[in-house]
Amino acid sequence: MNFDLTMEQNMIVDTVREFVENELYPLEEEVERTGFVAPEVGQSIREKVIELGFYAPNMPEEYGGGGLNDFDFTLLERELGRASMALGVFWGRPSNILLACNDEQKEKYLLPTIRGEKYDALAMTEPDAGSDVRGMKCMARKDGDDWIINGTKHFISHADIADFIILFAATGEEQTAHGTKKRITAFLVDVGTPGLEVRKGYDSVSHRGYHNCTLNFDDCRVPSSQILGEEGKGFDTANTWLNGTRLTVAATCVGRARRAFDHALEFSATRKQFGQPIGKFQGVSFKLADMITEIDAADMLTLSAAWKLTQEQDSDRAIAQAKLYASEMLARVTDEAIQIHGGMGLMNELPLERLWRDARVERIWDGTSEIQRHIISRGLLRPLGA
Repeated sequence: MNFDLTMEQNMIVDTVREFVENELYPLEEEVERTGFVAPEVGQSIREKVIELGFYAPNMPEEYGGGGLNDFDFTLLERELGRASMALGVFWGRPSNILLACNDEQKEKYLLPTIRGEKYDALAMTEPDAGSDVRGMKCMARKDGDDWIINGTKHFISHADIADFIILFAATGEEQTAHGTKKRITAFLVDVGTPGLEVRKGYDSVSHRGYHNCTLNFDDCRVPSSQILGEEGKGFDTANTWLNGTRLTVAATCVGRARRAFDHALEFSATRKQFGQPIGKFQGVSFKLADMITEIDAADMLTLSAAWKLTQEQDSDRAIAQAKLYASEMLARVTDEAIQIHGGMGLMNELPLERLWRDARVERIWDGTSEIQRHIISRGLLRPLGA
């Protein structure tokens, strides 16, 4: 593995970072104050990214996307992760699950999301089924050529700006080597379909302005043509998508950690106490040394996992390691950055208290730290028959 970036890859990094710093950073204070991104602001970001030629960078060129491979896309996400997620969502990275669309669905869902005409939201988590996807209670029953959906989903990110929902629901049971399990199917459900209610979710300490929503399905009728992929194969589709999102979490954590570190480093070099920069004191300088070591380690784990995914190698364990370490690293680095700044680190004049708050959810969503440890240990033990 050689992680020396090519000229094109450096261009991706520089272009995204410049956009983030010039276009998104100035908008963050308003988002933090109001907890909201005005529609015209989101539209402006989307238009600028489209003009830049970077919209839908994770989608194949044949469909009008940017065609970035997993490694290059990880570089982009790492830089975009420096900014508020409430703003970054308008960059437009459609769920790669949509590549499972059939020809008719591509025209209605995939291509409009790539062109920036529609947004998708993915609905999997339920009040009583988080990590246990097979335990979901949201059910779809067959009725002629339609499916009737009933149940509730929550913690559904940015469903308030979505035009359609990628819904995972149980459509029956099947016998497996490990006993009876629910058949999980993915559906494409347009917002506004009778029987679908999109409600405001919970007020979260992390990522203000990037809203979670609750979805209620009450005899929501969708035709069989709205099944994404095959009936009963939604679990396989979900696993494919989760791998990519976990890598994205790792990359964005690295980006945020570097932003926090940059503030801590500059402050350590310019803030004086007892007649010298505080960075001269071992209590601060050792913190900086530990912080940058952890950030670089997380970066290498993330890039290594992205490289394996790009090479179509078995990357499950590598992605789990990257997500686990980077998300836990971000918590430590943002905490130390605040400690170095003292009381000012907790004031909203700086982004540190926001980065610190935002860091907390990274160890939970897209697979908790405990789930990542399970994946890692399983990958170690299974080859030995355990």
